[in-house]
Amino acid sequence: MPSAAGAAARLIPPFGSAVQSDQLPLSTWLVAPTSTSARAASFRPEVEIEGQVTRVLAEQTAAVDPGRLGNSVGYLSLEESRRVDAALRIVLDL
Repeated sequence: MPSAAGAAARLIPPFGSAVQSDQLPLSTWLVAPTSTSARAASFRPEVEIEGQVTRVLAEQTAAVDPGRLGNSVGYLSLEESRRVDAALRIVLDL
């Protein structure tokens, strides 16, 4: 489900969030990794993945070949997706 900023919030093992629009059929996806041990920061929103609270590391977003990713394990909630969008705006100075 695209959020207000158009980022797809698809969750991918070993757990990262695809953070680009589903409407961009590119050969790579922008993916932000997650971590359960990263320190809290305004640009590291908390999300829940398979019942575990984790942080999205927006500052480590990278282009990844989707063929190297596993199957999606779900989607972020609308509120979680909005927090990821806000973190990306901070990191990318948008």
